[in-house]
Amino acid sequence: MTPPASLRRRPVVGFVVDALLVVAFAAIGRASHDESLSLGGVLATASPFLVGTAMGWLVVHSRRGAWPLEVGPGITVWFSTLVIGMLLRVALQVGFAWAFLAVAAGVLAAFLVGWRALVSRVGTRGTRE
Repeated sequence: MTPPASLRRRPVVGFVVDALLVVAFAAIGRASHDESLSLGGVLATASPFLVGTAMGWLVVHSRRGAWPLEVGPGITVWFSTLVIGMLLRVALQVGFAWAFLAVAAGVLAAFLVGWRALVSRVGTRGTRE
């Protein structure tokens, strides 16, 4: 299943969606732990994962010559976001917990792969009618 032509022409929209979802993930996490929802705090929490997201986009583009707008390449973006984000958190001594890894894996998968599946499904339905 391929994304709609309008998204393929503007891959930056897909990247922005990914970035906003990573920021939402950070904000939800901070709120669930009664941490400040200041822009600086949310961005500090999101930044390691945003680096991972950008790296995932670059890996997919360098290997496939196309931007990661489909579900399959979205899995690479999810994996990169999760692994690089966690590694950077450890390197920056922000903290690590196995429970956080599990929650982050699930939420980021739902967000980063989920929107691609939804767009692909909606795009496919529109072309059949």
